[in-house]
Amino acid sequence: MHMARKSIHFLLVMLVFPVGLYGQSSVQQMPPGFQNLNGLPPNLANNNRIPPNAGEIFRNNGLTVVPPDFASLKLAPGFLVTLSVLDDEDFDGDFRIDQQGDLALPILGSIHVGGETASEAREQIRQRLLKDGILTSPQVNLTVVEYSAPEVTILGEVTMPGRYPLLAPRNLTDVLALAGGLTIAAGNEIQISHAAETGQPEVVHFSKATSVKVVQDTIVQPGDTVQVKRAGIVYVLGAVTKPGGYVMQEDGTLTVLEAISVADGTTLAASVGTIYLLRRNEDGTAIKVELPLDKMQRGKSADMQLHPTDILYVPNSKIKSAFVNTQGVLAAATSASIYATAVY
Repeated sequence: MHMARKSIHFLLVMLVFPVGLYGQSSVQQMPPGFQNLNGLPPNLANNNRIPPNAGEIFRNNGLTVVPPDFASLKLAPGFLVTLSVLDDEDFDGDFRIDQQGDLALPILGSIHVGGETASEAREQIRQRLLKDGILTSPQVNLTVVEYSAPEVTILGEVTMPGRYPLLAPRNLTDVLALAGGLTIAAGNEIQISHAAETGQPEVVHFSKATSVKVVQDTIVQPGDTVQVKRAGIVYVLGAVTKPGGYVMQEDGTLTVLEAISVADGTTLAASVGTIYLLRRNEDGTAIKVELPLDKMQRGKSADMQLHPTDILYVPNSKIKSAFVNTQGVLAAATSASIYATAVY
């Protein structure tokens, strides 16, 4: 009875941990920055042969599948590929693409595959076998085992700026989604510096409310840098209902009366006879301009167009204008909350 129990225990262990699945084999280290396709165990991904039951291993171990745009991935130096030709094992093996983008293959010699997809490289090898008269009806399989994921850099007014994997060209909408989308301070201009071009960056002008198609039709390539420009912000401080910084309208304009309006108007204690506009000069200094808000509201004085970073200060009726401190107002603006002025 005791021996029978030990035999059953041994069988259970063999069923749970089959010999050879993760058995002894030499493990080849991947180059820095390269990804092991599909999360294969290193000894499976780097051996000279991919086991025939690899698909079953993927399913049984819950391993992740390839990204949806993996078929469009361009082969590049450093990639490791597995080649097999039906009924001719002389060509079978794992091969690393060299710095020139070439594959050194048995019998065929050097074949340039850099910049091609796996399917394009597979067809090129098939045609070479036909042209050289080696096989009359070759069936070729070429699989990417290790790859270095190209990246796109996303900067500026996005939720999570940084570098993100981008295997194939994607539209600008999808690329911005990688970084969590736009912040409320995003302007209506996006610059795209293409890695393959040395000239001026591509500039995309759009309105989040009306020109979404412009963003969807703009294509970003792997290696590009996308920068979302900050919108102009006007600060409305002092005796207003909702003091803070307000993103200028999508056409880049905001007037004094519009700014007071988006701040939900003045408080009961506000002195609306004279308010103050603080505008920064290019040298960093600031000028203070007196504005007759009450006359503007009654149409007796022209409204005024504001500039980005302008600060409107509405004094309290108990505070004399002589005591409006420019530096204090500037300091308050730097810590003000930012609000959107339009529904996007």
